Amino acid sequence: MISVIVPLYNEEGTVGPLHEALKKELDAMREPYEILFIDDGSTDGTFEKMKGLKPLRAIRFPRNFGQTSAMDAGFGAAAGELIVTMDGDLQNDPADIPKLISKIREGHDIVSGWRAERKDPMSRKVLSAFANWLTRKMTGLALRDHACAMKAYRKEVFKDVHLYGEMHVFLPAYLHARGATVAEIEVRHHARKAGDSKHSTLKAFKDISDLVTVHFLSRHMNRPLLFFGGSSLLMVALGFASALTATILKIFHIRNFGQTPLPILSAFLVIIGFMLFMMGFLAELILRVYFESQNKRPYIVRETLENK
Repeated sequence: MISVIVPLYNEEGTVGPLHEALKKELDAMREPYEILFIDDGSTDGTFEKMKGLKPLRAIRFPRNFGQTSAMDAGFGAAAGELIVTMDGDLQNDPADIPKLISKIREGHDIVSGWRAERKDPMSRKVLSAFANWLTRKMTGLALRDHACAMKAYRKEVFKDVHLYGEMHVFLPAYLHARGATVAEIEVRHHARKAGDSKHSTLKAFKDISDLVTVHFLSRHMNRPLLFFGGSSLLMVALGFASALTATILKIFHIRNFGQTPLPILSAFLVIIGFMLFMMGFLAELILRVYFESQNKRPYIVRETLENK
């Protein structure tokens, strides 16, 4: 079965035409499917419009929790083995769903859309280009359009995965770090016809903070002590270098200890180094308690084989 997940927030002008377009494309594929709309606390008539649409499964939030929470609820409720996500503003094209499904059936775990011809203002395009460059550098996943909502996933890759903040933007990168294979194909992009854009400068800053989180989870989740330990060693080394410099200045009668901030700096750096080491040590303990108590694993098992 194919599950199509669409988060919606104040999209009463697009929810009807979107459902009609989705039904047309999915009926033509002649496969079992479900359309799952997540109303993220809309304050207009979005949910009322949903009530007359068939076939449809819908989840309604009491208030606006954000797109990541809506996606997490959708992933948890989806019944399909293959999941397609897209925005609800009609800028993504349902006609691209067959291409995504065909590509993922070539053996990939995730297929991400690439809006080669974006119908957005130039300011959005420039910001997006910088964000994609930064995401590629920090995650190591070379996608041209990380923020494109048009994606397809195998449901199995979401085992033990919960989304927070704005992590839906970086979900392929996070899952790729756990072993999932990712492909990218070109998809269409249309100009917004109704409603208002939900993007803002504040959201961009939130995205960057979540990118740092995803970077840490991707690179240092298994051994946080290596990350904090490296920083700790650097701080201690700088502390000893400061102490040595202060000692040399004293020996050669250039500066007394009280005439330079180096002794205070040395003590400060050594203390910071010790604190970083203890943070890494505690992170290791917390990580083990987390995985052991919930019987979770930081990796994906693709398949097993038993020859007898």
